[in-house]
Amino acid sequence: MTKYIFVTGGVTSSLGKGIISASLAKLLQARGYRVTIQKFDPYINIDPGTLNPYEHGECYVTEDGAETDLDLGHYERFLNTPTSQSNNITTGRIYQNVINREREGAFLGKTVQVVPHITDEIKRNFRMLGENGEYDIVITEIGGTVGDIESLPFVEAVRQFKWEVGSGNALVIHLTLIPYLAAAGELKTKPTQHSVKMLLEYGIQPDILVCRTEHHINQDVRKKIALFCNVNINAVIESIDASTIYDVPLLMLKEQLDKTVLTKLKLPNKNEPNLENWKDFLGRLKNPLSEIRIGLVGKYVELPDAYKSIIESFVHAGAKNECKVKVITIQSEHMTPENAVEKLKGLHGVLVAPGFGQRGFEGKIAAIKYVRENNIPFFGICLGMQCAVVEYGRNVLGLTNASSTEMNPETPHPVIAMMEDQKNIKNMGGTMRLGAYACDLKAGSKAAAIYGKTHISERHRHRYEFNNEYLKAYKEGGMTPSGMNPDNGLVEIVELKNHPFFIGAQFHPELKSTVANPHPLFVNFVAASLAYARKN
Repeated sequence: MTKYIFVTGGVTSSLGKGIISASLAKLLQARGYRVTIQKFDPYINIDPGTLNPYEHGECYVTEDGAETDLDLGHYERFLNTPTSQSNNITTGRIYQNVINREREGAFLGKTVQVVPHITDEIKRNFRMLGENGEYDIVITEIGGTVGDIESLPFVEAVRQFKWEVGSGNALVIHLTLIPYLAAAGELKTKPTQHSVKMLLEYGIQPDILVCRTEHHINQDVRKKIALFCNVNINAVIESIDASTIYDVPLLMLKEQLDKTVLTKLKLPNKNEPNLENWKDFLGRLKNPLSEIRIGLVGKYVELPDAYKSIIESFVHAGAKNECKVKVITIQSEHMTPENAVEKLKGLHGVLVAPGFGQRGFEGKIAAIKYVRENNIPFFGICLGMQCAVVEYGRNVLGLTNASSTEMNPETPHPVIAMMEDQKNIKNMGGTMRLGAYACDLKAGSKAAAIYGKTHISERHRHRYEFNNEYLKAYKEGGMTPSGMNPDNGLVEIVELKNHPFFIGAQFHPELKSTVANPHPLFVNFVAASLAYARKN
């Protein structure tokens, strides 16, 4: 049967449950096991699609069009395998499913309660990915921190599930913190002891403790933790701060986390994990031959997680080019035509980020005008591509006050307009154009040369599109629509010929960049920026 691993967190949030889950999965995958990871989030939103990025970081979109937690991006970047709607479940989804069944009469008049109905629905979702035999091991990350009120039904469901499947078929890894008190000059284990005690009060004895720490944990500290938390000493795993998240799988390998897990799950230690490609990636990442500065122009730059996939795509592309990419964030709300020179000076390339709403829109257009006129490599994603279309219409094609109907419904030149199938939609959540769609690339275009083929598939998240009523004018005016959806004629990519690199994509290429397969658009944008740096 499929084996199950649950990852919980204690003491504080933001300890890195997603990175630990992805790192363990990578090690098990490298040993030949079929592994997937799912995330259970305790918030009541159905999904993060309606959340402001300042609230929860970026909204990660899967191939099947699910709006999910950003941790699923880590899962895909580490494992190089796609996730789906089944990999991210929220409290809101759990309750929605139970309430829908109650309305249908499925409970035969019973009183619907947290136990057993909510916990049963959680357990049903625990099992969902493991039922079809596709995976040997399912890792489930429980969001939040043990002790949070909203996490209690999930913790209870884990307790029940572990009892139901029996010893050797499920285990709990508890990620905790060992703080260092500089005044005392020592690591303190008491927060971890209290966190484990709280888990025990809920009926769960963790099998493995992964201890986040700024300083190495010596054998005496490990013994103390093992004794007072009732775990084997070899199940006390050190997770020291790393210079990059991509170091963590190797650190966990050194701590033998994968071996400990396999032993407790009664699974054979298959071949030693083959991580040569991973180590090669790390070698190029840590020993760059060059350095470039890329400007990231967006409206959520105060929170780096709002653009997590873009930042990581630059890491992948930089390593591929043996180049360190230093990302300089620029608040688009503060960008104007008058200060563009000052804001963008010293940059070797500029990426204009996705987003929604009017705030910062004109700043993005000002940045694009400057880089277009000064032949600085430019890459626009989603709204960034739409801003490039608006800027070109206003300043090159003479379409005075051209805009997007999202920003100005009364614009005389709606070069970006709402998609037809979006016009009658009332509900905001999960209703955009989402997930993977096909795109045909124009032969001889820069986009086709970058991809090395003329038919691709990319992930989307948008309501507005290039208005094809202006397609002829843009073609004749020098902006090439080099990527088109074959089914509805939607413009997916625009580019300029006589420019070092000027490409806008309606889709989100950052969602498909992984360690094993850096996205070609990012790889070539970094290469063009590197060439610009050397030339200038």
